Amino acid sequence: MEIKNISYGGSKIFYRSIGKGRPVVFIHGFAEHGDIWKNQIEFLKDNNHLIIPDLPGSGKSQMINDMCIEGMAATINAILDEEKIEQCTMLGHSMGGYITLAFAQKNEQRLTSLGLIHSTAFADSEEKKANRLKSIEFVKKNGAFEFLKAVITDLFTEAWYANNSNFVNELIEKSRGFADEAIIAYYEAMINRADKTSILKNSNKSVLFIIGQHDKAVPFTHSLQQCHLPSQSTVVILRNSAHMGMWEEAEKLNNALLDFC
Repeated sequence: MEIKNISYGGSKIFYRSIGKGRPVVFIHGFAEHGDIWKNQIEFLKDNNHLIIPDLPGSGKSQMINDMCIEGMAATINAILDEEKIEQCTMLGHSMGGYITLAFAQKNEQRLTSLGLIHSTAFADSEEKKANRLKSIEFVKKNGAFEFLKAVITDLFTEAWYANNSNFVNELIEKSRGFADEAIIAYYEAMINRADKTSILKNSNKSVLFIIGQHDKAVPFTHSLQQCHLPSQSTVVILRNSAHMGMWEEAEKLNNALLDFC
């Protein structure tokens, strides 16, 4: 695996490049970094050229001036330029799905297909926005780590956490690397993002939906409401997963990704 970086607007953006074949870009979610895709990297690297960035403010990447969803999507476009990749499949987890849709809105010609993994094209409801604003206030008062320590466990089912607490605790420990400013910027970006259901309705690309039946962050019924919008949909329901199917049901998710890619 090669760890590379580009300069974008004076900031360093890091990404991983591994494998050969059809290009696939994995975009991680809120308060994660590219290593969250470890299981998928190992499974797909012999069949695809994988590009896995650390989003601005995550992992090794620095924050950029424009931390909105579209601003972060622009860094992905710059990475594809650097790699001389004309077209790819793009798969985004949670906030990474919002970025994938923003990328598709401006750069549809660069996508052969796209996937939303525990993610949604709908804008935040007023209730969701209010909850995010409360989270911002908590971070300002108590710091990013205290906040993330409280919420990361809730991303998994209770059963999976009970059997894999060491892994979850490791994720929590890694979250110490997030600056308060980055977490606040992510929340503001998610609050301000527009509805992107028109992207799904109007795109002629094949769209993959990975849905966790026990997902609290993107509820099951909410996820199902978008699956009929594209002209070509593949829907995979992870019956034993909450929001982190890439770990909770890695084998089923990996096989779905292999078929789709």
